[in-house]
Amino acid sequence: MTPKEISQRLNADGFQVTYQDTAPDPHIEVPRESIYDVAKHLRDNPDLAFDSLMCLSGLDYTERMEVAYQILSYQHRHRVTLKVQCPKDDPVIPTVSKVWPTADWHEREAYDLVGMRFEGHDDLRRILLPEDWEGHPLQKDYESPDKWHDIPLTNIPKNSTDEGN
Repeated sequence: MTPKEISQRLNADGFQVTYQDTAPDPHIEVPRESIYDVAKHLRDNPDLAFDSLMCLSGLDYTERMEVAYQILSYQHRHRVTLKVQCPKDDPVIPTVSKVWPTADWHEREAYDLVGMRFEGHDDLRRILLPEDWEGHPLQKDYESPDKWHDIPLTNIPKNSTDEGN
């Protein structure tokens, strides 16, 4: 199935999703309150059988946040990208870790680096940075601290316009 056919199937099955024909990677936009149910349906429906979450990425677009899910069906050899948007001041999306267990680590990374929170996640804590690190380094408005526990961080550029980038 193509991404467009998968989108049509989801809508026929009662889900309200939107197909976006964006080149080179068309995707399906899913309302954030529906992502868990859509993910479970995509996994459990034998005609779809999306058994693998290949990647989950948290993204900051300044005015909004987004999570992109790249999923695959080994049985049917089809793949699709799902995208869920949320406001920057409310970056909360339901977890899909109960559907695809590998999401556990991906969601923790998106939390740690971008500040996305995944409602219902059993162990949402930092995975790359120390627990007491302040902020989320991949947010557009993040400013790197000068020190962490009296360790100077002066060699870390504050933004891409700094010398050396």
